[in-house]
Amino acid sequence: MWYREVWNDEFLSWNSSLFDDIQEISLPLSAIWAPDIIINEFVDVERSPDLPYVYVNSSGTIRNHKPIQVVSACSLQTYAFPFDIQNCSLTFNSILHTVEDIDLGFLRNQEDIENDKRSFLNDSEWQLLSVTSTYHIRQSSAGDFAQIRFNVVIRRCPLAYVVSLLIPSIFLMLVDLGSFYLPPNCRARIVFKTNVLVGYTVFRVNMSDEVPRSAGCTSLIGVFFTVCMALLVLSLSKSILLIKFLYEERHSEQERPLMCLRGDSDADENLDRCSLHTPLNTVQLCHVPWEFPQRSCASSNQPW
Repeated sequence: MWYREVWNDEFLSWNSSLFDDIQEISLPLSAIWAPDIIINEFVDVERSPDLPYVYVNSSGTIRNHKPIQVVSACSLQTYAFPFDIQNCSLTFNSILHTVEDIDLGFLRNQEDIENDKRSFLNDSEWQLLSVTSTYHIRQSSAGDFAQIRFNVVIRRCPLAYVVSLLIPSIFLMLVDLGSFYLPPNCRARIVFKTNVLVGYTVFRVNMSDEVPRSAGCTSLIGVFFTVCMALLVLSLSKSILLIKFLYEERHSEQERPLMCLRGDSDADENLDRCSLHTPLNTVQLCHVPWEFPQRSCASSNQPW
């Protein structure tokens, strides 16, 4: 950011006609008085090239122009991440002098400030939308302080996050839906769904740092990931229960013909139960010959 600060010091003015018509000189900043203007949102030490000189003209106007790197705090609203728009502010004011001592003003009008966004360099993550400025008086117990606030509206570029977060998650969900084309009694179906669930879990762990964390609100993309994980778990549980029911049904069908081979005291009851499921013109063994030699269960076209 290019910082331009201009103020007037009547004690540094002179008559240029008396000094070889010298209109402007440069002086060390440490040798003169300078206003104590700070940025309230600063969270780090000011990083800027060392430019220790300022320009002073014959009327006492002092110009201090220098580039600075601003590291400021901004309250992010991550609900619509990665399609979010953020409004970050930079507030300039004096830390000691009230508005009676130091008053602030704009060097240029609002339209010129709006046009400055054309000279901003947009990086690969954020895009500058607008820059607005306001002036107001902050009232406190120590007095009234003049403040100038610049509201910087920026929009996140979502393409990188869509490619790295949303599209892989959607692909994994489509792959899980494709597993329903496998036969219900296929054991590979459980293995397939388990691999998809494990792969999605590893994907979420690796990409957890890409999603910003905020204690104030939960982003929609976080809810989307949670719903996808829940659907994968429900899909795996449904497949497990389905295979269990099919296995129990098949196991009961395999045990039904063996009920007639038991040699206990309820042989007649077993014989009747067996005959209910035995169509005519069929032969079925309903008892063990060496235990009941007096009767034969083999029949042809005759009900019991």
